[in-house]
Amino acid sequence: MKLDQKYLALLEEAQRRRVSDVESIRLCFQTLSLAASIDRGCAALLEPHGLSEGRFVLLALLDASTYGVAPKALAEQAGVTRGTVSGLLDGLEREELIERRADANDRRARRVQLTPKGRRVAKTVVEQHGRWTAGLSANLSASERSQLTALLEKVAGNLGSAT
Repeated sequence: MKLDQKYLALLEEAQRRRVSDVESIRLCFQTLSLAASIDRGCAALLEPHGLSEGRFVLLALLDASTYGVAPKALAEQAGVTRGTVSGLLDGLEREELIERRADANDRRARRVQLTPKGRRVAKTVVEQHGRWTAGLSANLSASERSQLTALLEKVAGNLGSAT
């Protein structure tokens, strides 16, 4: 696996300084390089549709809803602030993918729902994204997937104790 140039430089510096456990550092940099490659691939998949990852997440959440979702609930589901959701929704509204409507039960409240165009885009992109992300581990057996999951969870458990 090819490391990003910045990680190669840091790895060379660690070797020059004779830092202990350079192989663990290399493993971390491989993981970061892979994550960056996945991010770039995802962005390339979404770009032809005029979507960022944030916009895509909102489209997918809205696609799963029949009656629309309150902006506050979208923010909570997506794990972002209400301000971030507002900005993302503004862009989706400009593209005519969503519309904001008064809540049928509380006219002071707003609900966000996909337009027909938004439903078509969401259906296409959610399916493409699902195939693409599933394809990333398609060449792993069920046992290898379980093993990788366990290993990633084990490494993630070290995040709080890393110093």
